[in-house]
Amino acid sequence: MLSFIGYFLIILLIFGVLIFIHELGHFLVARACGVTVKEFAIGMGPKLVSKSSKKSGTVYSLRVFPIGGYVSMQNEDGLDESVAPDDENAFCNKSVPKRMLITVAGAVMNLLLGFILMTVLVFASPNLGSTVIAKFDDNAISEGQLMIDDEIVKVDNVRVHTWNELAYEIMNSGYEPVDITVRRGGEIIIVDDVSFGKFDESGATFGEVDFVPYAEAKNFPNLMKHSFFRSISTVKMVIDSVVGMITGRFGIEAVSGPVGVVGVVENAAKQGFMSFIYIVSVLTINLGVFNLLPFPVLDGGQLLFLAIEGIIGRPVNRKIQSYINFVGVIILFGFMIFITCKDVLNLIFK
Repeated sequence: MLSFIGYFLIILLIFGVLIFIHELGHFLVARACGVTVKEFAIGMGPKLVSKSSKKSGTVYSLRVFPIGGYVSMQNEDGLDESVAPDDENAFCNKSVPKRMLITVAGAVMNLLLGFILMTVLVFASPNLGSTVIAKFDDNAISEGQLMIDDEIVKVDNVRVHTWNELAYEIMNSGYEPVDITVRRGGEIIIVDDVSFGKFDESGATFGEVDFVPYAEAKNFPNLMKHSFFRSISTVKMVIDSVVGMITGRFGIEAVSGPVGVVGVVENAAKQGFMSFIYIVSVLTINLGVFNLLPFPVLDGGQLLFLAIEGIIGRPVNRKIQSYINFVGVIILFGFMIFITCKDVLNLIFK
């Protein structure tokens, strides 16, 4: 059996691959837009190994700490006085749309990988669940308000298309009474204040699904439908988690770093390869969504600066951007250190 160190090394490898995919997105789009890439690095800190391309001059490097990576582009911040102000290969001299494409490309690559892995999972699933109720569990709380053969169309105001979406929305919102829109006997009706069971996990309360759906035919259109909506539902799950942390629904105990993820990966690995693939797909989608948050130093923060530049017709003062990004780095690293310490203490006193 793998030890904690073994699973931790697996986590580092997974994050390394996901970071590589992310930075590859920036790199490929930057090159396609004619930007000179000075370095493509995986990891942070001192270099372990590096190799310079004779053709492009790009340095490819692997660095000591596997906690990130970056693509260093020609005069990226517009403050490098050694570069000619009109250098057409400098990042800062490209149009706002091109710089936005380069900036968003990393997150798009992570999301694309997540969607591909979700498609693999759906194609490997033994069955595809519909949103039509086939039977209720014993002592189901929602029975009586909902009925067998009800096709659930919405949970509150969220449209659902597959069993995976339906189960998630009930879990996310069903800890309180919710309005369920159903198709019953060919007629669309709204069932007000439907109640479900509850359960607590990581300091938060969730709704509990208490019925089983009919299966759908496992044909190509349905497989693609489930792949698409399962991916979209996962993106929504990540966004809901971020909103939940901001609003206080989820406490700090629900947040984990690489050390805390070890236990999740270990449990997934014990349940089988498909469970492991699901965790990796959630991690890469999480990385993609997180990087699009409008926070300094993240891709979303840079997109915000570029959006402001597009609106006002000139870039935000470069030095002000640098100061804001520096503060963002300090906050982000401080948060990472805090979460890692929390995970280690939980591991020690578990």
